Amino acid sequence: MKRIDRIYEYIKIRSQECTEAAFEQGNEGVTTQEVVTELQIIRPNASSDLNELVRQGKLIKSFGRPVRYADHSLKWNKQPQKKVHTYKEDQPKPTSRPTSETRGPASDISRVPATREGKHAGNRETNNEVFANVIGSNDSMRTQVDQAKAAILYPPKGLSCLITGPTGSGKTFFVHAMFRFAQANQVFAADKELVVFNCADYAHNPELLMAHLFGYRKGAFTGATETTDGLIQRADGGMLFMDEVHRLPPEGQEMIFYLLDHGTYNRLGETDKANKVNVRLVCATTEDPASSLLQTFVRRIPIVIKLPQFSERPIAEQLDLLKRMVSIEANRIQKSIHVKQDAVKALIGSVTYGNVGQLKSNVQLVCARAFLKYMNSDEISITLDELTPEIQNGLMNLANNHRERLNELTRILEPVLKVVPNEGAESQLISDSYELPYNLYEIIGNKAALLREEGLDKESINHYITTDINVHLKSFYRDTGLTFDTEKKLSEIIDQRIIRFAKSMFEYAQDHLDYHFQRNFVYAMSLHISSFLKRIQLGENSRTLHASIKNMVEDYPQEFTVAKWMKQELQKEYSINIPEVETYYLTLLLVSLKQDKVTGRVGVVIAAHGRSTATSMAEVVTTLLGVDNIRAVDMPLEMKPQVALEKIIHCVQEIDRGSGVILLVDMGSLATFSEKITEKTGIEVKTIDMVTTPIVLETVRKTDLVETTLDEIYRSLQSFRGYAGSSVTTREENGHTLKRKKAIIAICASGEGTAQKMKEIIDKHLEKYFDVEIEVLPISVIEMDEQLANLQQEYEILATTGIVKPKIDAVYIPMEHFFNGDAEKVLDYLVEEAESYDDSELTLEKAKQICVEYMTQSFTFLNPQKLIEPLWKFSSSLLKNEENYSQAINLLMHLAGMFERSLRQDTLIAPLEELEMTEQSDTFKQLEQSLNLLSSTFQIEMPKDEVYYLQQLLAYQE
Repeated sequence: MKRIDRIYEYIKIRSQECTEAAFEQGNEGVTTQEVVTELQIIRPNASSDLNELVRQGKLIKSFGRPVRYADHSLKWNKQPQKKVHTYKEDQPKPTSRPTSETRGPASDISRVPATREGKHAGNRETNNEVFANVIGSNDSMRTQVDQAKAAILYPPKGLSCLITGPTGSGKTFFVHAMFRFAQANQVFAADKELVVFNCADYAHNPELLMAHLFGYRKGAFTGATETTDGLIQRADGGMLFMDEVHRLPPEGQEMIFYLLDHGTYNRLGETDKANKVNVRLVCATTEDPASSLLQTFVRRIPIVIKLPQFSERPIAEQLDLLKRMVSIEANRIQKSIHVKQDAVKALIGSVTYGNVGQLKSNVQLVCARAFLKYMNSDEISITLDELTPEIQNGLMNLANNHRERLNELTRILEPVLKVVPNEGAESQLISDSYELPYNLYEIIGNKAALLREEGLDKESINHYITTDINVHLKSFYRDTGLTFDTEKKLSEIIDQRIIRFAKSMFEYAQDHLDYHFQRNFVYAMSLHISSFLKRIQLGENSRTLHASIKNMVEDYPQEFTVAKWMKQELQKEYSINIPEVETYYLTLLLVSLKQDKVTGRVGVVIAAHGRSTATSMAEVVTTLLGVDNIRAVDMPLEMKPQVALEKIIHCVQEIDRGSGVILLVDMGSLATFSEKITEKTGIEVKTIDMVTTPIVLETVRKTDLVETTLDEIYRSLQSFRGYAGSSVTTREENGHTLKRKKAIIAICASGEGTAQKMKEIIDKHLEKYFDVEIEVLPISVIEMDEQLANLQQEYEILATTGIVKPKIDAVYIPMEHFFNGDAEKVLDYLVEEAESYDDSELTLEKAKQICVEYMTQSFTFLNPQKLIEPLWKFSSSLLKNEENYSQAINLLMHLAGMFERSLRQDTLIAPLEELEMTEQSDTFKQLEQSLNLLSSTFQIEMPKDEVYYLQQLLAYQE
């Protein structure tokens, strides 16, 4: 029986329980959720089939909420009949609404009081419909919904509550649902509103925050020309929602809990608490209340509602949330949207940190791109190939990290998720920080029409508008370099007002200077302004204008003009006098933030066996360094070499910028591909064998040094042994050899404000490495090259950060990484790599352990425990210095790869002419004989081609 027929038969049987009057009142009939639960069908498909049955005339549906369905042909019973459930004898009887049995146990505080429930029992279904539109209200969100109802309906005046949950988990939407539920239950008068206040907006100005919240008396502070009510007074008789409540200062929290206790408060400047209000308070925070709020404040909030992360929700709910997001977009454009199964999986898997908010932004981006492609069609089709690479990686995320969820998703998904506009009872999401402030589809349509009128072909139109989509969405979600999550983190150390001002500075500078700026403009400008405003407010003396700065600025008259305008605007904004010297430092900052046109950079392609090996390494390095010159080719073991070669050729052609490509491979015939690729494409390719994540990181880092050539990178990688072990870590002083200290350099215009702030952030993170000494050194961009040259004599520089990327051989961490969490990953990686690969501390046991771990992770057929001793012994015998553990590790890893390739019958192929010439040498013959003795122990035959490559490796190490 088809799915749609099963649904019809189920409703036909259930309709025998209905009466016409009860159905029309919305109290009887079958809901979509009941179909989903009873028949184990995912909600999008159930909704689609139900609406199709209505269109066919087999079912009718009610006009209330939730929508209910009944058999159209059934002759209505005039009286209620005894309910008989015959559809599934082994299933519990379905009900039209939750009972105490289906709801499960609830805490005392979550039970809705009989007095309040009885008062509004007549319109119970209408009231409950508000929360029925909260996805998960009968599953992962059931307890939260019960708590919310209790908070609203508890006699006599309800209860205040605190909502906790990570960024993007839906706290704002949930609060709006609570308010609508209260309205439906007539808790508030019809003219009352939900008053929303985000404490983070004024977190760096407590006085202004308190004034907004409580109001102020005339003369309370400079500028208080008349007595003004605050938001608490405005919310009298209604609900006040305080978001990011952990940003409320302690004195504000004390005033709030006095209000909760007594119902009175005082404005700023008043001495008696004479203002009486009746306010229902709802707070929200992303932090742990126990550590971020006063305990006296928390104790006065009886209900704490914790919203789950997206990853904690059942897979069916994740799918419902996706359907909800897509439905919103379908309603906006009034087109059906069809999402292929793999694209659905990728979208769900792409939610890695931003929860429902991140899902929403990803869906908006995907639908906008698809709308452009299918603008003249009635339907929009979204496939995996049409997603951005970042969202495509979501499928890999599920496959690698959430295999059970992926299997469950595969089980319940249809080949295509079909969403029809204006279908079902999907509620509109409350406008929030992830909601676009404009109609993107209208922008796309208007731009396309304009370009068509100008005679552009379809391909050109798609190209220009795709760029527009990216610009609009990136400018919204990243705000010239800020993601929706990172701006929040930046605002934790910088006043939101300064961030907004920095954005306006960016727009003005872009309009008046004929070049583009780096993505970190808003970060650098915000930190710079914050620093010198703080100095001025503290009455500190202005900085000295060095002659070198003045001479430099004379070469940049346009930037100086823009800087003068910025200074004037800052003076107006903050009503302060800013010293003229700051105009020169602003000019210097503008020049430093100019975006360099990087051309001719060496490309990087990773090719490795396995379904996600190469992609995973590329993802790690892309995240750490924020680069765009890397591509990955995953090769399942069943993939033929010719297919792999074609894929690699495609990536090489795509990534080449005229300076050649480094090909990083793991094993097999891949090592011979470089010559074939160069022959077919004319692009110079150099191959490095035995790829690991550290090697990929080092390769990409080297390519980011503009002057570095392909040959130089290739040579440096052949001798790469890890970060601390690959560079000189000692220095000479007074005839003594001393170990160089490790350092991270922070760079800004003056070496004070921004650099000092970056130092504080890094120092705080490095505190957990109590046994590792790493200094953070702030320096000025003035004479930066000379300063760095001196510092490199004394320190081993692990990384740099700040407003410019210096041209030295060290990892550069973009400033924005410190506000989206990626910088912490970079720092952890550098510290751990430096410690684990320090030759001075590498013991024999540790070296063998590294080899065992590598073989375990990298190979399929080898038994590392049996191989480690004979391979180590053989490796050591080939080296002049047996205690050079770094060389031994490298050689053993190569030998292990040889054995794995031989077992898989996928050995390296050496250049024929060179092999014929080399195999005649005594060195080759001796090596072949020794290797045959080793391989015969394991009954493995080793071809001459592998001996050739082993000899090349040994020759280089000598």
